Amino acid sequence: MAPRFHYSVYVIELSSDVMYEARFRKANPDYVSGKPCVYVGMTGINVDQRFDKHKAGIQSNRFVREFGLRLLPKLYEMYNPMPYEGAREMEVELAIGLRESGYGVWQA
Repeated sequence: MAPRFHYSVYVIELSSDVMYEARFRKANPDYVSGKPCVYVGMTGINVDQRFDKHKAGIQSNRFVREFGLRLLPKLYEMYNPMPYEGAREMEVELAIGLRESGYGVWQA
């Protein structure tokens, strides 16, 4: 029987106020005004639970904790689930693709 993949990539919309953060701005020199700001991550747990953990301050990214609004499943659902290595690579590729499309992106 084939192993059941349980890793996922996910994208969280961030409030546009995150652009007031110097580190976020510096990471997004080609940000197109008006495009969404997002956090791209990967997890081995349910993405809704992962979002809740971020917001609760458990293994969380500060930008998600302070500026996270909602998950954006249209940007990631088609990739999930996948093996660990696939998720690690897809997290980076997805972040690069969104940044190239003008999004403000934080990917840890």
